[in-house]
Amino acid sequence: MTLKEKLRHQGRAFGPMIFEFFTPGMPAIIATTGADFALFDMEHTGLGFETLKLLVAGCRGLGVAPLVRVPATEYHFIARALDMGAHGIMVPMVESRAQAERIVAAAHYPPHGRRGAAFGVAHDDFRAGTPAEKMQAARARTLVIVQIETEHGLAHVEEIAATPGVDVVWVGHFDLTNFLGIPGQFDHPDYLGAIRRVVAAARANDKPAGFMVADAQWARSHWDHGFRMLAYALDHLLFQNALQAGMNMLRGLA
Repeated sequence: MTLKEKLRHQGRAFGPMIFEFFTPGMPAIIATTGADFALFDMEHTGLGFETLKLLVAGCRGLGVAPLVRVPATEYHFIARALDMGAHGIMVPMVESRAQAERIVAAAHYPPHGRRGAAFGVAHDDFRAGTPAEKMQAARARTLVIVQIETEHGLAHVEEIAATPGVDVVWVGHFDLTNFLGIPGQFDHPDYLGAIRRVVAAARANDKPAGFMVADAQWARSHWDHGFRMLAYALDHLLFQNALQAGMNMLRGLA
């Protein structure tokens, strides 16, 4: 079952967001936890396509869907990530239906989009088969996630969520508070109203809303708000917190 099918039939999906540890073993480590996906970030990390290709390849056969947050909305980021075998893309700073339509077009082959054709490569596991079958399989698998992170995106979230081919509407919470003029104020009425609006727009179009949670409290509160695709924390923060706990324990031995 693809991640796209899992979201449709089970109504939820969970996995980590990876910012720092782009190592060959990371996909297998993630798979041991039962995660549905691994979301690799190219926007803020310096992750390049050569390393990304190895990470995506490492997910094959593990039951972990490799997703990629591309740096921007340009075609060459979206199509290349998918050609390398990513099962979906997340695009930051989406602010209009027209922009969402361009993203969808870059992610899908004709007649549903304008993605250029390359077959017998990484995205179809280098296998033989007809182009028509491969394009149909790609459309069934490819997940398009758009991020609502600005006041303009919020103002147009209903039409963005209604765009055919958009699969998940995701809140970029820090940027959203920044652009609303309330940086980091996640209990502010304007922020809480904004996330309710995003969830309502997603629900109205029978699409899940997505969010990255940092801890159990955030997970519960945003689940209760209606978010059903959740990324858990950041890899380096998980390591840092675990290491800090270990160091504190060791110092307590003295």
